Amino acid sequence: MSKRVLIVDDDEGHGEVVSEALQSLGLEAFIADSGEEGVRQLREGPQFSVVLTDLVMNDVDGFAVLRAALQRDPATRVLMLTGHGNREVAVEAMREGALYYLEKPVDLDELRTKVEKALDASEREREYLDLKRDMTRVLGIGGIVGRSQEIVRLTELINQVAPTQAALLILGESGTGKELVARAVHNQSSRAARPFVALNCGGLSEGTIESELFGHVKGAFTGAISDREGKFEYAHGGTLFLDEVAEMALHTQVKLLRVLEDRQVVAVGSNKPRSVDVRVFAATHQDLEKKIEAGAFREDLYYRLKVVTLRVPPLRERRQDIPLL
Repeated sequence: MSKRVLIVDDDEGHGEVVSEALQSLGLEAFIADSGEEGVRQLREGPQFSVVLTDLVMNDVDGFAVLRAALQRDPATRVLMLTGHGNREVAVEAMREGALYYLEKPVDLDELRTKVEKALDASEREREYLDLKRDMTRVLGIGGIVGRSQEIVRLTELINQVAPTQAALLILGESGTGKELVARAVHNQSSRAARPFVALNCGGLSEGTIESELFGHVKGAFTGAISDREGKFEYAHGGTLFLDEVAEMALHTQVKLLRVLEDRQVVAVGSNKPRSVDVRVFAATHQDLEKKIEAGAFREDLYYRLKVVTLRVPPLRERRQDIPLL
């Protein structure tokens, strides 16, 4: 990619001076004579390595240009120029993502030095992003290994659904990595710093699973010697993964549905509801629609869980991934 710089300044004369000063760096310079024009070029024009923008302009300010530049290309490096400098504005510019902040009148030697450093930083960031993209294609995300069409499509869907707050139903045969997919979605989401809590619903009695999910208070049943928070409360702010959800008893399904609707849990043996903020993922190797027909799974819970559905392909459907495993 050729090294391009975009100069955004409503002082046309100053923009020309900056452009001429950067000619010695072998850059292809573009000039926008307003913030609005700068944003338009960033959205519709070529890719820029560096953007120099005035802060105070008559229409759209330098912060809007800065945001547009980083939104278009995270590898672009932005330098903020202004004759209205103060420490607070400088700090805010850096916080928003500007690499440097220079006050007018700009020392041209300093400007060239800063632009050279910005070009180097942009190139390193672009190499990193390209490498990360290539590694994702080969190794997937979150430990999901493969470069078959099926795995590429799965990782694309993970990237699409991760930033949302939608419930997720993960389907696939036993051993295909459904929990791995759930963790990958969680780790790509805004909840990544909060807990990921997994519970296998298979083989648990109705009483046990309700205690595990919702917690219990002291004396709620024999052996309940103290209060204990459930998985929902432990996962507060994060993600709860319910594996083998098809094994859940109908009575527990009713309680789970109520939690999903009200975002409150009531511990076993208590009457006091407690608010929870949890994103719920469920997984199964069974056909839930057939379970619904047989009266073994609630249809309303099914549709509450399957806001988004991901299917994890078995290895026999992606044999080209075997050498990578």
